[in-house]
Amino acid sequence: MAIASGLRLTKEGKDLLPKWQDRMDTPAAPTPTSHFFTSLRTRLHYLDWGNPSAPPLILVHGGFDHARSWDWTARALCRNYHVMAVDLRGHGDSGWSSDGSYMMSSFVYDLAQMVDLIGSETVTIVAHSLGGSISLRYAGLYPERVAKLVAIEGLGLSPARLRERAEEAVVDKWREWIDLRRTILRKPGRRLATIEAAVERMRARNDHLSVEQALHLTIHGTNRNEDGSYGWKFDPCLRGWAPDMGADEELPHFWSRITCPVLLCLGADSWASNPVQDGRAAHFQDTRLVEFANAGHWLHHDRFDGFIAELRAFL
Repeated sequence: MAIASGLRLTKEGKDLLPKWQDRMDTPAAPTPTSHFFTSLRTRLHYLDWGNPSAPPLILVHGGFDHARSWDWTARALCRNYHVMAVDLRGHGDSGWSSDGSYMMSSFVYDLAQMVDLIGSETVTIVAHSLGGSISLRYAGLYPERVAKLVAIEGLGLSPARLRERAEEAVVDKWREWIDLRRTILRKPGRRLATIEAAVERMRARNDHLSVEQALHLTIHGTNRNEDGSYGWKFDPCLRGWAPDMGADEELPHFWSRITCPVLLCLGADSWASNPVQDGRAAHFQDTRLVEFANAGHWLHHDRFDGFIAELRAFL
């Protein structure tokens, strides 16, 4: 795995690289190849970890993330599965929406397009957050196409939060979104002077991350600007979902149609609500919840060994 072209690190950053490269760039470690497909006139990117004769398994990341965040998981599974990790539209190395609009229907369409292009009768899906919400909708629409599904905190808003949102004036929500979108489009994207600054920003978002993890996620999640600074790959317009992006109130209709086994994963330190306690898990036909202690929203990073053990047992 090569370091991004033109990347220059300070002494502190260089001190981090040997450990990162030893873990992620050893000769025996499998590496993915990049591929692209078109969905709704948008060029989307995914990583293929090889082993095409094995059962297909798709990894779907969360919001503001990218496919390379699954590298550790992909390496753990690629000997037994044909692992593919997709960059959602507006994320990673996938194209951005021309009008800055990101609808849930488009994300689900993209996943449906990818599954059809793979050509297998069924796929297994492991997904996080936004990716989980997309994948659960897809599994409800096409239950015959999904063999097993793992959703890491991908159930959307809790029932309590939905009740709060229902009390908010619809007009206010629309006006707030328009104001936020104008603010985003009128100012330049956030620029970070050094890769170390970007790593610290990453760790500030998730204080469970080790420096090694944050460096890997940052190197693959940033682009170099003309002035030498760094910027995140995701489209800034992803901030602030449109009011009609996708109604969480409709989700139980999708969940109840899913026929495959579903593993729900929850970080004990996360902001997400417990789906067993709040009643959402009852909408599934075949589901089990695993809660990970000392883990937040990115539990597949925070408790990687424990997550992989649960994942292997489920699969």
